[in-house]
Amino acid sequence: MTLLERGATMRRRQLWLVLSLAVVASPFGTYGAEATAKFPNGPAAFASRHIAPIDEQALSRAIDRALETRWQKQSVTPAPLSDDAEFLRRVCLDVAGRIPPVSETREFLSKTDLEKRRALVDRLLASPAYANHMTDVWTELLVPEAKASFQSGFFAGDFRVWLRKEFSDGTGYDKIVRELLTVPVTSGQLAFNPGNAQTITPSAFAFVAAKDGKPENLAASASRLFLGIRLECAQCHNHPFAKWTRDEFWGMAAFFAGVQRQGNGDAIFQGTEVAGRHEIEMPGTKRTIKASFLDGRDVDWSGNASSRSKLAEWLTSRDNPYFARAAANRVWSHFFGVGFIDPVDDMGANVEASHPELLDLLADQFAAHEFDLKYLIRAITSSRAYQLSSAGGSPSTTVYRLFDRMPVRGLSAEQLYDSLVMATGLNKEAPPQQFVFANNGLRGEFLERFASQDERATDRQTSILQALTLMNGRLVDDATNVERGATLQAVADSYFLDTAGRIETLYLAALTRRPRSEELERLVPYVERGGPTLNSKKAFADVLWSLLGSAEFVFNH
Repeated sequence: MTLLERGATMRRRQLWLVLSLAVVASPFGTYGAEATAKFPNGPAAFASRHIAPIDEQALSRAIDRALETRWQKQSVTPAPLSDDAEFLRRVCLDVAGRIPPVSETREFLSKTDLEKRRALVDRLLASPAYANHMTDVWTELLVPEAKASFQSGFFAGDFRVWLRKEFSDGTGYDKIVRELLTVPVTSGQLAFNPGNAQTITPSAFAFVAAKDGKPENLAASASRLFLGIRLECAQCHNHPFAKWTRDEFWGMAAFFAGVQRQGNGDAIFQGTEVAGRHEIEMPGTKRTIKASFLDGRDVDWSGNASSRSKLAEWLTSRDNPYFARAAANRVWSHFFGVGFIDPVDDMGANVEASHPELLDLLADQFAAHEFDLKYLIRAITSSRAYQLSSAGGSPSTTVYRLFDRMPVRGLSAEQLYDSLVMATGLNKEAPPQQFVFANNGLRGEFLERFASQDERATDRQTSILQALTLMNGRLVDDATNVERGATLQAVADSYFLDTAGRIETLYLAALTRRPRSEELERLVPYVERGGPTLNSKKAFADVLWSLLGSAEFVFNH
């Protein structure tokens, strides 16, 4: 390496370090602050009750009243409202899974319409990007085994297509869950035929296959994902701290007793279902446990409905407070990085909710609106709480439980990859074809490198390997190459813009904001003298490279 090249490298690192440091009374009653989340128990808790639906703006106002009451009680001063650029980037990442293109950023920032933020959310929810992002998020939740297991990954393509269609069609959350729990186990059998190896048939079958069709695995996953209960703790013995018993766990598992695997541990799951079976033998005993609901009610076995259908009907009922509360808590966590109850899948009777009555309100309205996810998203994103800046708020609030500022959250691997593609103009690689597991392309390599490993978004940290990938990995190297980077080429060749205008475009592309005056004061002279190589195009590449590796780019804030 020549002295000039070494100097250029050092200047790049210095520039990256500089830029990376630049970021960093209701109609439903008074909301309590210290109440414990008490889960209902027994048939009376599931009694039908009438909930008057309210529109998303009324729910948004109720959210803010509840939080403001808590702030006043604890003498907390919330952060100021986010500016348009901060909100735009945040909501695009949360709803669409990637940052916006420069053209959309310029258009949004130029508008003075007071309703433009709500209009933006409506447009994002109607876009294919919303369905794609929700597919990424929920595939990770529902079939995490697909990343590590050939058997699970075998059906993941069908699963993603099915899930994307459900989100595109605006299917109610209860109907999505019902399909997951009752999908015929034979629906995935055609995929085993090598002649149909690349045929995609939308199906939720991967959920059953990923759990190996085992009743205990399906019961544990269903209770954790859809009820917010870690029932598997009682699989082998009565839980020492919660009310769940071993009998209750196996009573839940018995709903899946009819699902059976064919063969002896074949690589690809092949199953069948024995009709009318709704009891299971508890391992290590000679006892047979009948399928039973967790609320203690008797199961009506009249009619021809399968045991899984009976479970799905009970679990997704509007009168089941477990289901609506768990979903509302999970959706809130998606937009704030932390739920009212955290972890979101451990909503036991002894766990405190930060805002229990607000959680109940969200759950009730979610159910009253037919479990419409878009309704809940509109209400949350319209709230003042969601639109607060990430800078400011009470300095003592270290775990974001008061929601007095927007938590800083690490991007998922998919969000980061799609945002890099959007910012740099690189051609986005399609996901690998079904049954292709050795994906050595840029996308596969990147997603593997940035896998979150079940970290909470507010706790996510960038590893040394990930930082090096952002500094000199293949994707960033191509994006910041003056011969291959589409955004870089377009900016460098925009002779109708002065140096400040071109730097502004790079900032809009990468950070969804205009550069501050002090940033322009540093960067304009740097570019105009051509940086260490005395080449203005390479100097623009240095600026883009620094922005892509900054903390401001790799976090949602």
